[in-house]
Amino acid sequence: MKRALILNAIDMRIGGVLIRGERGTGKSTAARALAALLPEIDTIAESPFGDDPAHPETWSDDVRERKERGESLTIKRRKIRFVDLPVSATEDRVVGTLDIEKAIQKGERHFDPGVLAAANRGILYVDEVNLLDDHVVDLLLDSAAMGVNVVEREGISFSHPARFILVGTMNPEEGDLRPQLLDRFALSVEVHGIADAQERMEILERHIAYEADPEGFRHEWATAEQELGQRIAAAREIVDEVMYTRRDLYTIANITSGLHIDGHRADLVILKTARAQAAFEGRTHITNDDILLAAELAIPHRLKRGPFADAQMSVAAIEEQMEQIASEWGEGDEIEDAAPSDDQTAVKKKVSS
Repeated sequence: MKRALILNAIDMRIGGVLIRGERGTGKSTAARALAALLPEIDTIAESPFGDDPAHPETWSDDVRERKERGESLTIKRRKIRFVDLPVSATEDRVVGTLDIEKAIQKGERHFDPGVLAAANRGILYVDEVNLLDDHVVDLLLDSAAMGVNVVEREGISFSHPARFILVGTMNPEEGDLRPQLLDRFALSVEVHGIADAQERMEILERHIAYEADPEGFRHEWATAEQELGQRIAAAREIVDEVMYTRRDLYTIANITSGLHIDGHRADLVILKTARAQAAFEGRTHITNDDILLAAELAIPHRLKRGPFADAQMSVAAIEEQMEQIASEWGEGDEIEDAAPSDDQTAVKKKVSS
């Protein structure tokens, strides 16, 4: 669970994580703790959308228009936002609304920001996501995948950036998500209560220590949090430089095809997750271990379910498959190193030594 959250923090383009588990297993605690690890960000003060001053191509319509009018834009630094979406949220509450009356009467385009605007470049947390209306879940997942929110009403449209870390939690005892929605979550993990008495006692002791002296408890763990936060920040700097070979792509494709995974979303998620894992380890190339870890996070919730038995993923079988692919390609083969980019299309030729 912790690793899935960290990898999404390194690269928001992965597409979020679904945490499934019984009550009282720390799902929401872990999600909220992630916000404290993330570095502060530069934003445009005049914008409610958290626009990134370093990337004009992602700016909202409002900021673009201000810039075109020659208005000065102020840059301010702030902490990452943690936005909590209630289960009762409606579509308008999520995406925002356009004031049609003002547009018709005064010719002005006025947009009231929604949850997606507040969550841009931050964390959007949805507890009991399985109880949320399917249509609203679709909207969240669309925005998480596209990185932009477009609202259209009566021929009037408005767009703003909506790139965030989507974290959904749920208790399977209260019902599951439809397979179509499960597939839209990039990563998924299952958490269970700890059975070992010694470890359960340690949880009790930490909780008691926090309640007795919250500031003292934070101070005790501040160094560890700072070190992890710095590691995430460093990984963010190099994740776009992480290289992958055609053999890596072939390995990923073999894993997903061998498990009869529908569609191609899982392949892309595994690649992005493997690159984030490599960056977290301080490397600029992915390995089979990165791919294996990514597959463990990206595949289980996409396996086909049958009426009498569930499909199973064997880590040992995948490792054996990887070794076979490595022997087929050989160490001295000429391969292509794919240069990373947002759309994964750029390719840089390189002969392996």
